[in-house]
Formats: sequence, structure tokens, C-alpha cells
Amino acid sequence: MSKVVLITGASAGIGRAAAILMAQKGHAVYAGARRMDRLAELAPHGVIPVQMDVSKGADNERAVNQVIEAEGRIDVLINNAGFGLYGPIEDIPIDEARYQFEVNLFGLARLTQLVLPHMRAQGSGRIVNVSSVGGRIFLPLGAWYHATKHALEGWSDCLRYETAPFGIQVVIIQPGAIKTEFGDVTNAGLDKHTGDTAYKDLVGLFVKLRDNSRTMDRATDASVLAKVYLEAATARRPRRRYVKGAFARPVLFIRKWFGDGVYEFALRGIVR
Repeated sequence: MSKVVLITGASAGIGRAAAILMAQKGHAVYAGARRMDRLAELAPHGVIPVQMDVSKGADNERAVNQVIEAEGRIDVLINNAGFGLYGPIEDIPIDEARYQFEVNLFGLARLTQLVLPHMRAQGSGRIVNVSSVGGRIFLPLGAWYHATKHALEGWSDCLRYETAPFGIQVVIIQPGAIKTEFGDVTNAGLDKHTGDTAYKDLVGLFVKLRDNSRTMDRATDASVLAKVYLEAATARRPRRRYVKGAFARPVLFIRKWFGDGVYEFALRGIVR
């Protein structure tokens, strides 16, 4: 059965690949992002572009209204937009940390609030929240990013319980290392904090690890995750969580079964 889907952060990476794949499968896909020039490239694939910044409430309202006016319903919301703010906790300005939360949590939450009344009226719907393996583990210098994803995990679990009586399902996707522009944005932010601070040695080690081409050579292609998005959005009985991507399952296994001490010991062996 064809679904009406709104997916954010669809101008590049997994969001773009997922939007195209779902449109190819016959779903009505509305793809939201800030970069309209990139969104326009999706039109030939049958994807309907929606210019929006998830951190702006007016944009979220306009996007939802556009879908409802055109389709009369909204079946799936995929909260895919997000970015990673990396750098030492002490050195990152609080305003930058707040913006990280605005994009990765509060903007997502407001957009979800806007679609829920329509889904309740329909008696069905699905919210797919794109978290990260980083919502269960952590990497040094990623405190603010990991904080948003840890928060999203708990928020999504509460949402699942609250909305289940209305026929609304909530799914979490936890990607590992993926070949997307996500790393470019993270790297740009990290490079801002590589100056002469108390944490310059740690930053230098992390940058060295980041620049090791063998690490990204092992990253998973975005097209693989697009198939996971499709399943999460359309399967009759979806899993509560989907874990997919390079390094994801091994690091989750270590943290869960061997504890914090072993996990941190393993990190020191990598970032050194």
C-alpha cells in the first residue's frame, strides 16, 4: 500500500538515497531540507521538494500543511535531519551546543508534535527517528552530539508508549559509520577547536584517526541504509530499533556486555 512520507534532511546522504528509493517503490515522498538547489535534483525521481529548516517552527508548520493540503494525510514522518558538533566540552560555546540540540532534538520534537494530531485522526501513522550508534555509546570530543542522540533514544521510547493506543508506531534507526557528508560537517566543526588549548593533544589524536583513509574505506554506503529506512517506514511490524552500518554492532556489543571500563580501555587503544 502506498504511503505518504515526509522525510527531513533529504538533500544529501542517507536521506536523499532513502527519498529516491521510496519514491521508486510508489510512495508519495515529500523531501525536506534547507538547500533547495539540491532538493530540486530529486524532482526527476518523483520526489516532491519541501524547503525547510527543522530548527525553525514556522518552516515545520508550513511543511506539514503542504503535505496535508496536497494528500489529506501523512502516514510516515522520518526525522532524518541532524549534524554532529565535535570539540572539547570546555571549548565549545554554549550557543553552539544549544543549536546542536535545536536541530537534533527540539526541531525534530516540534515537527513530530505537528504531525501527531493528523496521525491520531487517521488512527495510524509511523514516526521514524534517526538516532545513531552514538545514542548508545560515545566517542571523545563528541559530548554535545552524543547528548542529543542519547536524549533522542529516551524521548523516542516514551513517545512509542504514549502513542501506541492511537495506532502510531515509533521506530529508531541507529546508523554506524556511513559514507555521507555528515563527516565533512563534523570535521569542519572540529577544525575550529584545534587551537592551543588544554585539549590540543587529544584533538590532534582524534584528527589523526579521522584522517586515516582506511577508517572511512570501511564505512557503509548510504544506499544500504536507504533500504533500512524503507523497511522501518513500511514494514507491517517494524522493529523498535534498527542497527546498521560499519562498526555499529561491535561497539554496541562491547559497551553492553563488557561494561564501561573495557569500552573506555578499547577507546584508548584506538585514539592514541
